[in-house]
Amino acid sequence: MRRVVIAAAGAICALVTTGSRPAAADILVNVSKSSQRMSVLVDGTSRYNWAVSTGAKRYTTPSGVYKPEWLARKWRSKQYGNAPMPHSIFFHDGYAIHGTTELARLGKIASHGCVRLHPDNAAKLFDLVQKQMANTRVVVSDDRIEAPGEAPKKKPSHFVAENIPVKEPAIETTTAAQARPAIPVVEAKPVAEPGKGLAAMAMAPEEAIRAASRPLAEKTERRDITKPKPARSEISARVRSGGFHW
Repeated sequence: MRRVVIAAAGAICALVTTGSRPAAADILVNVSKSSQRMSVLVDGTSRYNWAVSTGAKRYTTPSGVYKPEWLARKWRSKQYGNAPMPHSIFFHDGYAIHGTTELARLGKIASHGCVRLHPDNAAKLFDLVQKQMANTRVVVSDDRIEAPGEAPKKKPSHFVAENIPVKEPAIETTTAAQARPAIPVVEAKPVAEPGKGLAAMAMAPEEAIRAASRPLAEKTERRDITKPKPARSEISARVRSGGFHW
């Protein structure tokens, strides 16, 4: 009986202890060497996005998927002049994520292989990883990471120009009727016949047209009746016979 009571008490203690523990969270630390940025995801949700400095050309940071090996809140580099490395998270053969005093170089390749962060950001990441070290992964690659609020770069849209209505130049069209020369219109006047009243007056358009063209015909007839000039032989004969009056 006593054994049963002890076993039950142990089970209850285990349940109480398990229930009081916080749920484990998956932490993913992405480091982009092409963008010189770091994104931190907690359970698939973006938590942080910071500028970093990875290794320069001669000291490139190795790409790969790693897990944190050990942490150091205060650390100095004996290899590089005892340089300070606060809140270091070592993930591969001496390579670490840590704070830096060279803030002006963040966003550019500058380190000897480590991943440099602003000291405040390094402290935040250190506290987050320290609580969930077993569930943390560090991925170093050349994949691009956009800065917060940075829209993807796009070319100017060509649809804007295509949607603008284009006005075609006005083309003056001339119909056949407009191309013909205007013919003068002569108003027909009533002609009163002798011995008849106004009721018996008739329209005579043909005679009006003849009257308008009569001066031109008379000029033509006058030109036609003009005597031709005498020929040279006739002039000589008249001179001999005294036909010209000087």
